[in-house]
Amino acid sequence: MINKSTTITQSPARSFSTESALASLGAIVIFCLVASAIFAPWIAPYGETASVGGAYEPWSYAHPLGTDNIGRDILSRLIYGARNTIGLAFVTTCLAFLLGSALGTAAAVLGGWIDLALGRLIDLLMAIPQLIFALLILTVVGSSAYSLILVIGVLESTRVFRLSRSLSVSIVNQEFVDVAKLRGESLSWIIFREVVPVAFPNLLAEFGLRFSFVILFISSLSFLGLGLQPPTADWGALVRENASLIAFGDVTPLLPAGAIALMTVAVNLVVDWYLGKIRRGSAL
Repeated sequence: MINKSTTITQSPARSFSTESALASLGAIVIFCLVASAIFAPWIAPYGETASVGGAYEPWSYAHPLGTDNIGRDILSRLIYGARNTIGLAFVTTCLAFLLGSALGTAAAVLGGWIDLALGRLIDLLMAIPQLIFALLILTVVGSSAYSLILVIGVLESTRVFRLSRSLSVSIVNQEFVDVAKLRGESLSWIIFREVVPVAFPNLLAEFGLRFSFVILFISSLSFLGLGLQPPTADWGALVRENASLIAFGDVTPLLPAGAIALMTVAVNLVVDWYLGKIRRGSAL
């Protein structure tokens, strides 16, 4: 008897179904976290900075996740931390995309010395490790919401510039762009009617990935003490403030860390599904 080896492969339909299920789960998690951020003043049992109990009280009915070192309710600060962390990350990512996509598209369309100058500037910024550069700048100018948005937005825009320029260069060389130029269309018309619509799906997927990286970036700076300053709550600062409880077997510091991980994983699940959809669409 001859044994025939068989190879079991996952069908595209089953793979798509799994991706869709994971993306749906990620979307639900994102919705819940964003909803808690938006409605934080109505959901949180106490105020963001109110001292409502003794220091390091254990979990109880009055304080489901206990209190911190000055008696603030940790559940309330976790909810307000979602508002501050997600809101700051979203605004920062928007700035990074407005700056990076605008400069990247302009460099690809205009070319010449403009493309060369912008490319060298981006190379210079990317040569410096992001975290070290941010620590240096924030130490000088101080940590505030505005400085965090500006510094992180500029640093993250370098990655967006690279992607936007790469996409735009390939689009500008297409025949339909040459036809638009022969018709005498303006530069702004070519950018917003020909280049941007074609590049938008990939840029949208990159937006999700950048958003995840920005959340991790902000949380890292907050953990190091250069993010949002007390008494403002954000997830990275909550990990730092309650880190000493780990020595006593308390899992409270893991809750904001888990929220950071949950948000980034959920966003990546949705982005992976969207990228798969783009690939399948381009293959048709």
